[in-house]
Parts: sequence; structure tokens; C-alpha cells
Amino acid sequence: MPAIAAQTKTPTLFDPVQVGRYLLRNRIVMAPLTRSRSRQPGDIPGVLNATYYCQRATAGLIIAEATQITPQGKGYAYTPGIHSPEQIEGWQLVTEAVHAQGGHIFLQLWHVGRISHESLQPDGALPVAPSAIMPNGLAFTEHGFLPHPTPRALETDEIPGIVEDYAQATRNALTAGFDGVEIHGANGYLLDQFLHDGSNKRTDRYGGPIENRARFLVEVMEAVSRVAEPGRVGVRVSPTAPGNDMSDSNAAALYLYVVEQMNRLDLAYLHVIEGATQGPREVPGGFDLQILRRAFKNKYIANNGYDPKLAAEVIASGRADLVAFGRPYIANPDLVDRIRCGAPLVELDRSTLYGGDAHGYIDYPALREGG
Repeated sequence: MPAIAAQTKTPTLFDPVQVGRYLLRNRIVMAPLTRSRSRQPGDIPGVLNATYYCQRATAGLIIAEATQITPQGKGYAYTPGIHSPEQIEGWQLVTEAVHAQGGHIFLQLWHVGRISHESLQPDGALPVAPSAIMPNGLAFTEHGFLPHPTPRALETDEIPGIVEDYAQATRNALTAGFDGVEIHGANGYLLDQFLHDGSNKRTDRYGGPIENRARFLVEVMEAVSRVAEPGRVGVRVSPTAPGNDMSDSNAAALYLYVVEQMNRLDLAYLHVIEGATQGPREVPGGFDLQILRRAFKNKYIANNGYDPKLAAEVIASGRADLVAFGRPYIANPDLVDRIRCGAPLVELDRSTLYGGDAHGYIDYPALREGG
């Protein structure tokens, strides 16, 4: 009698998936979303934030909003930190609320580098960067939108201290109850600024060839992995996103090297912004991001401009293991249920994206409430 070939089930968004040390209940990820609603003074998460994340805890994984690892890492008004006892206690409210709903939550570790302003920095200091190159654009400050200044180039001997800041932020995040951490290496912030040759003109061991420009990120990945264990660490990258003046002469080679280093450290996931952040999904220059997907040995999270149909397609085809939704999660706290039953998605109110109170934050209705 001929053997019967085993049937392989086509994966869906709603199938469980192992990510690092955690079995997630579905493949829908809530992407990190800056909302600038921490309590002041002190950039402290509170009950409002706990409610917000609790409402969205049906996601397979929540990646909490980008969070300052130190006061120097701050680049936007009213964003939270993870460097003070009060901030750790505030985040505990969030993680307890999410865990009570059976959810999993990682914290995104953030240093903005040059995408800041003196008014946001300790003692009015200049923001720091790999090189003293002023970015275009405006900083969101407590005094409104102000132009970014020309940053100060970090001294070589300052960089190990920032690596240790990432390690300490990881300790603080675990103390606050997070299941793991995501290193923010995307969107033109400090680690990304070091990666790209358009913003990194250094001549020391952190500049020049790819191995040098990636050294800072690799050192951070190593330090964070020693604290949290590799199965609790992910990295977010944006290989071709031009935001915050990012550019590189050979992005494919750069990011293949980064993936090789991630594989060496056995990190839990690679979170990739495909195309331009909040913009077109097209990748310029013929760089097929599936090269990174194939090269990385653990889970691949796809991000940028996904709707439920496209997300289902990339999961079914194996082009991604999970899909991260950003802005749809702002107005749809029950996004998983809406996708599952094919319900229409609520449009977000852009006027309440950044700053403010409960309005436009925790008052979007769920289906059972008539949404």
C-alpha cells in the first residue's frame, strides 16, 4: 500500500507560534506606537497606559511603545522612560494588566540620538550622534515643534557607557515584568544612525566599513542578550526607510551582516519595516527583503502598511512568521477579533495621535460595545 503523504497545514494569522521562549496564541503583533501620554513630571507610565495596553492584549505579542533608556535618549515630549524607579513601577501596572488577560508584552528600548532638541536633553545639552550632521525635520517638544540642532559627535570612549545603558534598561524592563525587549535599531534613531554610511562619517572603530558601522548595534545586542537571554530579545530594523535622513550605499550587504550577527546570538525575532515607515511598501534599488527572511534562522516579523488581506497572504505563503500592525491598533483595540470575523476597521482620529488624555486613546469602541 503506498505511503500517504503528510498533509502540511497552511498557516494562518490565528495559529499559535513559538517566538523565543514563548508560545504566542496568534501571529498578530501590536507594533510599538509613540503616543506621548506618560505622566509628568518624570515621563512615567500610569493607569491610563495600563488600560490602553490591556484593551489590546489579545494580540499574540504587544511591543510596547519606544521607551527612553536614559534621559539622553529622549527625543519627543511626554514619551515614557525605563530609567527611574517611578518609571519601573509605572510599567509594572502595564505588564500586570496585559498578563492578566493572557497576553505577552516586550518593551522597545530607544535612544533617539540626533532626533532630539536641547530642550529635551539634560541640562540643555546638544543631542548626540555618530557624526555632527544636522537632520532635517522638527522635534516635538513641550514648546511645540522646533528644528533639530546640529548634534554632537559621540567620543569613542562614550559608546561603551551607552551600551551599558541598554543593558541596565533591560534589567529595569525585566524588573517591570516585561516578557522581553526589542532593540530599536530602525527609523533613523541612534543605532540606525551608526549603521548607515549617510549619517556615519566616523573614522574610528565605529565608522567606515560595514563591520565597524554595525559594531555599536552588535555590542548592544550582545549586552542585552547577556541580561535577558536570547529568547527574550528581538531587534527592529528599517533597511531602506529614508525617514530622519537615512541612506546607505549598500543596504543589502549591511543588513545581511546584521542578520549574521543576530544568528550568532540566537535572537528571538527580526522585526523588519518593509519600505518607508508609514509610507510606500516598495523597496528601492532591487533589494529583496526576503533575502533577510531566508537568512535569519528565527522568527521574522513583517511590518508596514499591512491590511488583514495582505497579512493573511504573507503568513500563508511563508514570507513572514508574524505581522505587526501599527496604526490600525490605535483605533481598533480588538483588532484580532475584527480581523477574525471580517468586521470593518475603525478609522483613527489623527488629531489625538500624540499627547492628550483618554480621548482618542482608550475610548475607541470594541465590537461588543457597538463599534
